[in-house]
This record gives sequence, C-alpha cells and structure tokens, in this order.
Amino acid sequence: MTSPAGRRSLTDRETQAVEGTLTKDALIEMIRDKVGYPVKEAKEILEIILEEIKSRLEEGKEVKISGFGKWTVKEKRSRPGRNPHTGDRIEISARRVVTFHPSDKLRDSVNSTVNQGG
Repeated sequence: MTSPAGRRSLTDRETQAVEGTLTKDALIEMIRDKVGYPVKEAKEILEIILEEIKSRLEEGKEVKISGFGKWTVKEKRSRPGRNPHTGDRIEISARRVVTFHPSDKLRDSVNSTVNQGG
C-alpha cells in the first residue's frame, strides 16, 4: 500500500506497534518490509535471536546489545513477607529475576523525546 505522497502506508501490525505495544508479529512484519525477507524467514530469524537471549539468561549469563542495553540475572534470597490479602506472615522463596539496564545511548534517546515534548 502506498499513500498519496508516494510512501508506503503502515500495515495494521505496524500501526499497532506505533500506537502501542510492539509485538513479535509486528517485529516480523518490520523485518519483512525493511529487509525484504519472506515472513517465514523473518520469523525464523527473530525466533533464533530470542531463543539465544533466553538460553543465555537461563544459564545465568549477561546479554548485552551495544547501544541498547543489557539483561542480567540476579539471584534473590528467600525472605519474610506478608500475604497482602490476609496479612499473614509468609516466606517468599528464593528465585532468579531478569533485569534490564538500558545503555546510556538508549536512555539519552528516550529522555530527549521527553525534553522535546514528545
């Protein structure tokens, strides 16, 4: 689809990505449109990338994408807590949590849109 100005208009998925949550389907569509890969190949590429990130995190390794940020896995010890519904004391079990730390470049980019009123 092209607009009167000669630009291709956004698909429903791209519109959703622009207006709200960026989904896996929208990313696949963008890979297809921008690189020209068929949907099946674009999906395979994205799945490989996401699976590799997941595998590294499951192994407790850090995942760093230059200019974007890094994901790390932190070990949380068990600790006392309270059931918010009953107020009873409970033990919150030990667990691993994934944290994301944006790069300075990403943080600056996000903050610059706030400073520009966007």
